[in-house]
Amino acid sequence: MSPQPEPWHLVKKSSLHGTGVFALRDIPAGTRIIEYRGKRITPEQADDMHPVNPDDPFHTFFFSLSNGKVIDGGQKGNDARWINHSCAPNCETEENSQGNRVFVIALQDIPAGDELFYDYGLVMEGKITKTLRKQYGCLCGADTCRGTMLALPKKKQKKK
Repeated sequence: MSPQPEPWHLVKKSSLHGTGVFALRDIPAGTRIIEYRGKRITPEQADDMHPVNPDDPFHTFFFSLSNGKVIDGGQKGNDARWINHSCAPNCETEENSQGNRVFVIALQDIPAGDELFYDYGLVMEGKITKTLRKQYGCLCGADTCRGTMLALPKKKQKKK
């Protein structure tokens, strides 16, 4: 039996938002840090569960997959569900070729002790209103912060 590899991360209180995930040791750029795990459900099941927490209705552990399923990190989930959003992330998420698994990958070298972040880029149907942007407000404080965890439409280029 081979020994378990030492984990790259640790979960603890975040000064940004509730619970966060932090580098336990230096993480080189390109490292696959953790898989986002949880029960696979349909989008309809996810909609039926919303809000998961009526006191915080815009907080879920749902991760949409390109295969049409949703990973519910709140059921059978792991530490990846605690990774917070940032508009200036040090990680990104990557699906496998089948579109049924998601991994968190380091975008850059991450020193031990730094919090891990990826850009949630939440996609919503319909018009993104000021109210909706505020409901999914971002707390990252980055210079490039767009003020929301929502993926915003690209600005149309002016024709020259």
